[in-house]
Amino acid sequence: MIFERAARREFAQAAAGISIVLLAIVTSIQLIRLLKEAAGGELAAEGVLALLGFGLIKYLPMLLTLTLFVAVLLPLSRMYRDSEMVVWFSSGMPLTDWLKPVLRFALPMAIAIGMLSLVLAPWANLAQGNYQAALSARSELSSVSPGAFKEVRKGRQVYFVERMDGEAGRVGNVFVASMQDGKLGVVMSDSGSQEIGENGDRFLILERGRRYEVEPGSAAFKVMDFERYAVRTEDAATQPAGLSPRRMGLLELLGHSSPDTRGELLWRIAIPVSAIILALLAIPLSYVNPRAGRSANILIAILVYAIYSNLISISQAWVTGGKMPFAVGVVLPHLLMLLPLGVLFYGRMFGWQRRTA
Repeated sequence: MIFERAARREFAQAAAGISIVLLAIVTSIQLIRLLKEAAGGELAAEGVLALLGFGLIKYLPMLLTLTLFVAVLLPLSRMYRDSEMVVWFSSGMPLTDWLKPVLRFALPMAIAIGMLSLVLAPWANLAQGNYQAALSARSELSSVSPGAFKEVRKGRQVYFVERMDGEAGRVGNVFVASMQDGKLGVVMSDSGSQEIGENGDRFLILERGRRYEVEPGSAAFKVMDFERYAVRTEDAATQPAGLSPRRMGLLELLGHSSPDTRGELLWRIAIPVSAIILALLAIPLSYVNPRAGRSANILIAILVYAIYSNLISISQAWVTGGKMPFAVGVVLPHLLMLLPLGVLFYGRMFGWQRRTA
């Protein structure tokens, strides 16, 4: 029907705009956090974009679920405000006739959400963990940020570099403090460079500097001027990311029966199912009285989404803690939301019929 094509087109346009806004918000928040870690020396600068991509993949299932909910809610609310729904009901068309176009629009998105939730998001969690482990195992100097102190080897060595040219491998105004054989050594130099030996060892070569050596508790110290001084930097052993339930593939998750894995499986299944139910809830929640305020239904919709998300989280926590059987936890939050769905549909249809009688 013509109205179905027009409705799906309006849903799609709303979804495109909403998804861009939500992605921009989440991307900004994640980027600020990662840049803060990179500026503080907790994260290598070249790892920011990769970790940002992994983070966005993890958040996509929830973002698309919210996008679907709002993309159905807003166009239908506009139809109420513009009195298009008055014409709809006056033509004898019930509110339930909106189920078909909404489901046709929501099902492809729900399938995409299911693929992201069941397959891609766990892969992103695992890839992010492995990538962070590889970054942390890289050369000590590679994680140093200009103008910030960096502790390595559990605090046994401290680096400070005022200037760094990553492309040329040059550093300027270098400070290195280390403990060796019970003695504290401090090396200061105006400039230096990074070199790799024939055996693959990495060195920080300092030029025209001075080394101070002192034994804690003693007043005696040594001072040495040098033209060239090599400080060996190490690559730590790469430790693979731990295989937590959030990082397990779907087949691995199905092969385990522990409460943690059952709780994670519940969460992955709940996301696409909740997307369908929220899209259907948006139909009765979209009602707006043209003579009243326009924000009441939006506030109610936000409250409904928050309640639904919390119900899923509580069910997951109870299954993980062994307080609820897995079969009950999978269906309970959705059944609790289907009840108000039926009540809202009945109330909207009955209320309209009473007003038009």
